Amino acid sequence: ANSILGKRYPNIKVIQSAVRQLKSKDHRIVTEAGQEYTFEKLCLCAGAKPKLITEGNPYVLGIRDTDSAVEFQKHLAKAKRITIVGNGGIALELVYKIEGCEVIWAVKDQAIGNTFFDAGAAEFLIPKLTAEKPEPPAACKRTKYTSSELWPVYVELTNGKIYGCDFIVSATGVTPNVQPFLDGNNFALGEDGGLKVDRYMRTSLPNIYAAGDICTTSWEPSPVWQQMRLWTQARQMGWYAAKCMAADSLGEPLDTDFSFELFAHSTKFFNYKVVLLGKYNAQGLGLDHELMLRCTKGQEYIKVVMQHGRMLGAVLIGETDLEETFENLILNQMDLSRYGEDLLDPNIDIEDYFD
Repeated sequence: ANSILGKRYPNIKVIQSAVRQLKSKDHRIVTEAGQEYTFEKLCLCAGAKPKLITEGNPYVLGIRDTDSAVEFQKHLAKAKRITIVGNGGIALELVYKIEGCEVIWAVKDQAIGNTFFDAGAAEFLIPKLTAEKPEPPAACKRTKYTSSELWPVYVELTNGKIYGCDFIVSATGVTPNVQPFLDGNNFALGEDGGLKVDRYMRTSLPNIYAAGDICTTSWEPSPVWQQMRLWTQARQMGWYAAKCMAADSLGEPLDTDFSFELFAHSTKFFNYKVVLLGKYNAQGLGLDHELMLRCTKGQEYIKVVMQHGRMLGAVLIGETDLEETFENLILNQMDLSRYGEDLLDPNIDIEDYFD
């Protein structure tokens, strides 16, 4: 990495070592190799680590980066049965993609993918899963983990069933990777344990910034944006933090980046294109909202979140081609009251109508 970046960007030097200590008052970083490096400005981008259901067990794996994915592949190549615990993006991808191995999927929620979807969207997706994976997920919480001679590890679920398997994938979220930097430094932390940052990605300590999964945004957000620990947001934050550091060094003013105006995430689940916009699950709106739905079985699922005639969020599953139109409608907060349910009428080309 050092040689590749060095050829392209001569001003960059890559040091491959873990951090042992941050001496914020002295503006120094100490590596595990014992080397010290001084800095004028520092941006912490250490990400997050898997929130494992149990620590220190060789049969419980988390997937977060390239190394952990390679380790998972090694285990999977020899496995006859695995248990996946969790209900987020990683769990959804694994249960759909894994073949040649029995999968036990344990979820604590009433519907799959509750990080991203409501029960309606989950119902739309399940036929795609069951058509190719006839065993439904085991709807229960995990409680106890034991070992035996027949299987390397067993999992006991709250529904009373016990499953043996070759290993367990703990896809149960992440926690900000702040520990290497806390000792001797009085960082302000968010409720989720991340380093609090202001709208210019500055932590509570001078000349130290943070971006990505390690940080927790503490400014008043746009009404249609929220932080989620996703790759897309981490990339946006890193890019914006670099701009903030450069602007501060040059004494130049800087406006909050446009990427924080609207939450937007595009991905794929069960081979469907999925786009999430704004308050896609009516986050923080309480009962003061309305939902509009359009569903074509096996093709598309569209949910729109409305408040006082204005669109605040949307879930688009399938090739709807509506993401750009809905993104603009959410951003400009146009009053859509007069359109009513015609807004999702499949016979009306609203892309051209609102172009």
